[in-house]
Amino acid sequence: MSVLDIALLNAVKVLARAAGKEILKVYASAFEVTQKADDSPLTQADMAAHRVIVAGLQQLTPEIPILSEESTAIPYSERKQWQTYWLVDPLDGTREFIKRNGEFTVNIALIQNHQSVLGVIHVPVSDTHYFAAQELGVFKQQADAAIEAIKVRSCPQDRIVVAGSRSYRDPYVEKFLTQLPLPVELHSIGSSLKACLIAEGVADIYPRFGDTSEWDTAAAQCIVEQAGGYLTDTLLQPLRYNTKESLLNPYFLVFADRQQDWQRYLTGIF
Repeated sequence: MSVLDIALLNAVKVLARAAGKEILKVYASAFEVTQKADDSPLTQADMAAHRVIVAGLQQLTPEIPILSEESTAIPYSERKQWQTYWLVDPLDGTREFIKRNGEFTVNIALIQNHQSVLGVIHVPVSDTHYFAAQELGVFKQQADAAIEAIKVRSCPQDRIVVAGSRSYRDPYVEKFLTQLPLPVELHSIGSSLKACLIAEGVADIYPRFGDTSEWDTAAAQCIVEQAGGYLTDTLLQPLRYNTKESLLNPYFLVFADRQQDWQRYLTGIF
């Protein structure tokens, strides 16, 4: 039986906002930055948000396991038994947080049978939520303003708007951009906000040809898909979760309009 309902979606929104408030407390302070084993940065805000989310989810759904970026590593022998679990990035865009540009998010997703079926992305600085669940739709809300439904757009005929990373550029993406059939307008922004630009009809495609992990994309995938878009590997197959030992994603595309033959423009890149 599905655990999805509007009450659960709203409860996760509230939890993401609470984590965002903890992040902002650190954001306003002279915080320290340490390095994780993979050389990615870690701040007190990552851990503060992690603790809030894990405690909240355990209270909300005690029967559902939780995998967070800041969790102790959970072996695949245990994870592969999970049919349903929460997948969390407590602070997506730590580099943007450190730069104090506001482009960081809280990401919470519910995974069922390897698919993202509920996703909440909260932007602490602007107090904005993007949230979605299968069969419930996809929405955006800023602070306590009215909730609005969002959707992707058809690709324009005069240009392609590309969402790109604020902190990460690579030669594969540069070559991909040169192979697109129309002039490119690049919107650089941090964290999962790139996928949100696709979901709300501001951008047409976000190519990512570098290392990411499953918690980086899970919430965004549900939001984009419920808005009518796609988050796929380079063969245009939807990303799936918890199917292997490694939690690294393949290279992927987030795009709005499948009428455009995006795979064609990948020829010869890799």
